[in-house]
Amino acid sequence: MSAPTPADGWRRVHPVTPFVRGWAALAAVLFIGGQQMVENLPNVGQVAGTVQSVWWQALLGLVLFALAAFGYAALAWRMTSYAVDDDAVHLRKGVLFRQQRHARLDRLQAVDIRQPLLARIFGLAELTLEVAGGSGSGVAIGFLRESDAQLLRADLLARAAGVKARRGAAPSRSSGDGAPTAGDDAATAVEPVVSPVADGPAAEILEELPPVAPEQPVYDVPPVRLILSLLRSAAVWLLVVALAGVAVVVVVTRNWGILASALPGVVGAGGYLFQRFAGEFGFRAAISPDGIRLRHGLLETRAQTIPPGRVQAVSLTQGPFWRGPDWWRVKVNVAGYDSADGKESQNILLPVGPREEALAALWLVLPDLGTDEPRELIDEALAGDATTDRWFTTSPRRARLLDPFTWRRNGFAVTERALLVRSGRLVRSLVVVPHERTQSLGLEQGPWERRRGLASFSLHSTAGPVRPVAYHLDAADAARLLDDQAVRARTARAHATPARWMEHVAEAVPHVAAEELPVHEPDGSPASLPEDVR
Repeated sequence: MSAPTPADGWRRVHPVTPFVRGWAALAAVLFIGGQQMVENLPNVGQVAGTVQSVWWQALLGLVLFALAAFGYAALAWRMTSYAVDDDAVHLRKGVLFRQQRHARLDRLQAVDIRQPLLARIFGLAELTLEVAGGSGSGVAIGFLRESDAQLLRADLLARAAGVKARRGAAPSRSSGDGAPTAGDDAATAVEPVVSPVADGPAAEILEELPPVAPEQPVYDVPPVRLILSLLRSAAVWLLVVALAGVAVVVVVTRNWGILASALPGVVGAGGYLFQRFAGEFGFRAAISPDGIRLRHGLLETRAQTIPPGRVQAVSLTQGPFWRGPDWWRVKVNVAGYDSADGKESQNILLPVGPREEALAALWLVLPDLGTDEPRELIDEALAGDATTDRWFTTSPRRARLLDPFTWRRNGFAVTERALLVRSGRLVRSLVVVPHERTQSLGLEQGPWERRRGLASFSLHSTAGPVRPVAYHLDAADAARLLDDQAVRARTARAHATPARWMEHVAEAVPHVAAEELPVHEPDGSPASLPEDVR
């Protein structure tokens, strides 16, 4: 049974896409070949003659592989097309096995624009839609011209928010076989510039499309701060200690082969640090009526738009070497995002920043904690313990045998809007989960905990780096929290925002000015939201 055809028809991605796709496969082969050459460096003298005699064969094989890779990419491009309607985004692709995917807009979690290095050279971008359903449930449309990707993203966000963009018979460009090209998106997407347009059908259509929502910058991470934060990270100090140990062993044993054995570990640690730097370089955050907008990346740039209310959990963490400048790292769980696939940067709301910026990031997700003293509560959550607590219920003294260093810190607090879970002394951590985002609850009790009347409370969130667990609570406190949190979650979901999060302010969105967007007071507390986006 064939799938229904979207009313707006199918469109192809940019014709340069096969080159961008094929080059990735060629680069992977070159990398593997280079790695094999490095591993065989000790035997280079033995194989030098052989290499000189077969170099042309290797070159011919590389050319044939490149032709095959680019040919397959071109065929895959020919078989790939996408379409958009008011309810879903449709993507069909596949050469040997045909596949058609649909991403429902009412389940849209985030919309990203990704630009790998080669795509940036050609001015192209890939649009990635993350939908509720876990890892692998998203849809990637690429590659499009960057301007077309921006317009299509704005259109999708407007449609997901309940603002329907009109689509009509505007002038279009053809790819030569009658199929519209990616440039047609400009006639079907949200027009971000308010300026005179040419007369005709296109002008009439663009006048009826909702404009891109304005944005208000909130914070950015300077490169110097990012570098200093990496130098203060535990990974750097462990690498330094490991290198010093290897150097001592080499000097004592005079065995230089140890350096070759340690090289993969050094390369791995260096690659991790560079990946952190490149992924979080130029990090900027802004707020707009259509969501939290994040931009970051050095070699591969990414522009994310996370719709408001879609963040499932948020955490603030601080390592021991960040105590002096009082820096914090803010991570989030968003349905559809999963840091297990090696893209942890997409779950970062703030890579590193002072406490005021960390609180600003928290207010973006949860402007109202449901308490009259939000700043005092957060300060206690970040730096307090059982000796000074006002709001937190912590582990009892008999938990010190299981947690000798952190039992005074481990605990939870509850407000009208959220559950706060605090843990860690060497690495401080605070997790905040809005009640309506509670997925499920659980109690864990091992044999030592049962013997001492303790239990650990778990709040299950969507896949991601944030895992809310309150360790080694009094068993009675944990059981009471389980029952009460189930009631709070059920009540909060009954009053949660509808799936199309801006449907009730659809008419007001185009009139919101940038200066009217949510801002924060100098002390980090949230200012009141304007009526148009409340």
